[in-house]
Amino acid sequence: MSSPITPYQDQQSSKKEQVATMFNNISKTYDFLNHFMSLGIDVIWRKKAISELKDIKPQHILDVATGTGDFAFEAIKMLKPAKVTGVDISIGMIDIAAKKIRQRGLENKFEVKLGDSEKLLFDDNTFDAVTVAYGVRNFENLPKGLSDMLRVLKPGGKAVILEFSKPRHFPVKQLYSFYFHAITPAIGKLFSKDNSAYTYLPESVKAFPDGADFLKIMDQCGYHDIKYRQLAFGICSIYTGIK
Repeated sequence: MSSPITPYQDQQSSKKEQVATMFNNISKTYDFLNHFMSLGIDVIWRKKAISELKDIKPQHILDVATGTGDFAFEAIKMLKPAKVTGVDISIGMIDIAAKKIRQRGLENKFEVKLGDSEKLLFDDNTFDAVTVAYGVRNFENLPKGLSDMLRVLKPGGKAVILEFSKPRHFPVKQLYSFYFHAITPAIGKLFSKDNSAYTYLPESVKAFPDGADFLKIMDQCGYHDIKYRQLAFGICSIYTGIK
């Protein structure tokens, strides 16, 4: 079995520990680079993913790997839930999210906590919806993380997962590969103090079991009515499942 893709291949620490370190290192430039490198399209993708929850009108949402909170902020704007709880393994990202919450006066609506996606510190059947944006490929144990998300969902609750995928058709496949492997690391190196982070990004996407393969894992974890749809010719995908 091949070794897992990690941000720092020369380190002996676990993937979980390395991912936390990586996001701590890039937290201050994360929002800027995220929007800059996607040309702002990431905003449109988030809105499309959040729209998948309009049918169930969730009142309490768990946003796993919440990062600096952008997905949760958009969910609050679009869905008007009573509360959103965000968890992330990186204290650096949580600190940025908490600052943005205070600036927007959303302390009573959006709460962030340091937490492990594979050991969620919540009771069973707590949330109406669970979301993850660009986070599942960073899980150390993907089935374990997905299973714990399912555990904290209420019966009938919905999971929505937004993640990069691999285009498979010419010329998008070739352009995407060039951008991800040549342009993205160069931009990351220019603006971020952590060169490894933006080399890890394309490698983690390449290794991720996307599309139908990811649906199989969701099915094995116990999700029902599982579906996915591709965005931007397969650059990104939205996965949904019901408890």
